[in-house]
Amino acid sequence: MKSILLICTVLGASLGASPWTNSTPRKIHPWCGKHPARRRIVGGFLVTLDSVPWQVSFVFQGNLCGGSIIGARWILTAGHCFPSSENPQLTVRVGSENYEEGGFEVPVKRSIRHENYNTLLATDWDFCLLELARNLTFTDTIRPIELPKQWEPVENDIMCTISGWGRTNNEYDDLTQLRAALVPIMDWRECDQLYAYKGGLTSRMICAGFREGGVDACKGDSGGPLACENKLVGVASWGYRCAKAGYPGVYGRVAAVRDWIRGQSLI
Repeated sequence: MKSILLICTVLGASLGASPWTNSTPRKIHPWCGKHPARRRIVGGFLVTLDSVPWQVSFVFQGNLCGGSIIGARWILTAGHCFPSSENPQLTVRVGSENYEEGGFEVPVKRSIRHENYNTLLATDWDFCLLELARNLTFTDTIRPIELPKQWEPVENDIMCTISGWGRTNNEYDDLTQLRAALVPIMDWRECDQLYAYKGGLTSRMICAGFREGGVDACKGDSGGPLACENKLVGVASWGYRCAKAGYPGVYGRVAAVRDWIRGQSLI
């Protein structure tokens, strides 16, 4: 019986050769509109934080998750990464391409998981806000990402960036280093049909990936950003295996909970 794999760590892998090298960090430039290029990756390409300055990481009970800076004191991540707590005993690492060192760690004051999140389903309403104990100072490598409006649409096939420190298909990749990939937004109805065996999607979900597979988020990338034209469209949530043909990555749709984010954080 097929099972859903929660995405907890960086980018998944590809089956083909990549024009990117895995040894040299690359800057990501914003993709405007649609783009036909396929950036097939094996373990992702290394990326610098000035390309994704909103990216953060944290480890909770041995599980690595990513998150996105959305304000001076606020991080948005996945609900399955962390429960609500007034004393999380958690720190978030910012300003480093290495999730184990560099940059600096900021204590989390409290975590607010969406009240509709269901721990049994662990796929719908998959959002959590982390309030930091102190404000971040913004720099070229530490900066918030723009949020969409409530129910703001996103164009199908637009190329977006996923990033994180998750699992790859190359055992020789250094998973402590930040990687990224480019994936297109998939039509919601098509993705809903692909996951019909799981009950399909809800309006709080959005899909991104190639129909032939090969590029995806994977275990360890959970909570990380799906950024389209430097706007936070999705939060890495779940999928079937990683980079498997016919099963794109599923992300929590940020535009579906924009009002909730504002109500909790005043952002």
